[in-house]
Amino acid sequence: MAGRLEGKRCIVMGAGQTPGETIGNGRAIAILFAREGAEVFCVDRHGERAEETVAMVGKEGGRAYALQADVAKGSDCEGVVAAAMERWGGLDVLVNNVGIGGGDGPAHRVEEAAFDRILTVNLKGAWLMTKAALAVLREQGAGAIVNISSLAAVAGGTQVAYEVSKAGMNRLTTSVAASNARHGIRCNAIMPGFMDTPMAVAGIAAARGESQQVVREARNARVPLGGKMGTAWDTAYAALFLACDEARFITGAILPVDGGMGTRIG
Repeated sequence: MAGRLEGKRCIVMGAGQTPGETIGNGRAIAILFAREGAEVFCVDRHGERAEETVAMVGKEGGRAYALQADVAKGSDCEGVVAAAMERWGGLDVLVNNVGIGGGDGPAHRVEEAAFDRILTVNLKGAWLMTKAALAVLREQGAGAIVNISSLAAVAGGTQVAYEVSKAGMNRLTTSVAASNARHGIRCNAIMPGFMDTPMAVAGIAAARGESQQVVREARNARVPLGGKMGTAWDTAYAALFLACDEARFITGAILPVDGGMGTRIG
């Protein structure tokens, strides 16, 4: 079905991406939303990366606009919503897709500065952006928020700050859903598992001093469904469903998109 977001006004945070040979979640979401008829604000801390996404949307005849902003700053988040209101006079969909790692590790080794930075960007940033958007959505009496969490929220690992930030993202999702349902606002989250994205594969390869191919093969081997990682398009199609009116009766859901990995961890 084409045009599932026809006429919708959407903000996609983290719509640029870490440079790499594959596509990232935010960029894939922005492109797919535009294909389905939405107008999209592509927001990223790196303005040039947002511009790249806008150019890709434009080549397909879609409508998108680039904006540089830092989700760790409340004023920037408010500015994103203000820019959307200035252009559109309203807002229908917010996708919180910003996430970082770097300097993380097990609880006994991670440095305080790294822990604070990851929690600030991944969790506080999503809250700041959600708070800014809710000021508009509650007045409208309608809207959808899609949070990009991670299977790391429920799977034990060795990246304590990232895992805690994504567990918090899940709880932020259910809290926002519960307190805003009466205002016609839906809030859901996606938990991607192993995805073949630049941030995941290239970042891990660099941290371990291994080739991307070695990392890719090891990750593929751990995925039950087909023995291969998903892609950003798998995340994007899940986000499309949760953002569109087909999901009008779904809120507070945490949707795994993980090739069955969650079935192995409970």
